[in-house]
Amino acid sequence: MRSTASRALARAGLWSVLLVALAAGAEQELPLYPGAVHTRIGNDLIIAGEYYRLAYFTTDDPMEKVADYFAKHWREQGYPTVVEGDLREEAVVSALYTREGLQRGVVLRRHLGKTVGFTALRDLWVRAPKKQGGLVKLEGTLFSEDITTRDDPGGSQHRSSLVQGSLDTVRQQVAESMTRQGYTLVREAGVKLDGAPRFTLEHARKGEQVVTTLSRVDDETTAVLQMSVGSDRPDALPNGEAVRQSRAAYEREQAKKARAEGSP
Repeated sequence: MRSTASRALARAGLWSVLLVALAAGAEQELPLYPGAVHTRIGNDLIIAGEYYRLAYFTTDDPMEKVADYFAKHWREQGYPTVVEGDLREEAVVSALYTREGLQRGVVLRRHLGKTVGFTALRDLWVRAPKKQGGLVKLEGTLFSEDITTRDDPGGSQHRSSLVQGSLDTVRQQVAESMTRQGYTLVREAGVKLDGAPRFTLEHARKGEQVVTTLSRVDDETTAVLQMSVGSDRPDALPNGEAVRQSRAAYEREQAKKARAEGSP
């Protein structure tokens, strides 16, 4: 059974954060707790088609004090505010900025004697344009969640899926789907983690790369984690040289076409 804070988190969607550009062009700020150092998690994120932004902080202050600060701060500004959780081990505080169409919130947990907070900013009005890249949608998918970073030109997309089917069957689905999209397999590795098999497939296409990790859940269920990333960030991947070569080949092809079109 999920905890109160977990249920609230699912409803509020506070695992990530949004930067919204207002008409004046000002950046909307994340919630901040006085005296704590806040660390951004990623850049702008897109989760399930919605814009988010996220940061975290730690403090020696008890959870009740931290939650009380945010609740009082938002209520004094006149925003509808909700507090959920036991305020000892977990809590969620969120406020609706109705005029701006934003939701600000903080998820609190106790860890190693400290209060850990995840602060979030979410856009309630704007939906992100659909952009799939090389990520695959597999037959028999039971659950799927997408996360996208917007730090172009090296942006990345992530998809976590739970698929009905054996590991070999799902692996074959992924390979066939990537081939249909024009990707070439550049690396494949298989290991055992806690006795369970796991495969990693790396495909490249025109300077893009998709890394797929498949893990066996049981005989009829497979977990699939995919990451699609541009070649401007090959350092994040083990086969960056293969991606650079793929991008270089694509650029040479484009240059050749441009010369041909420019010829009299």
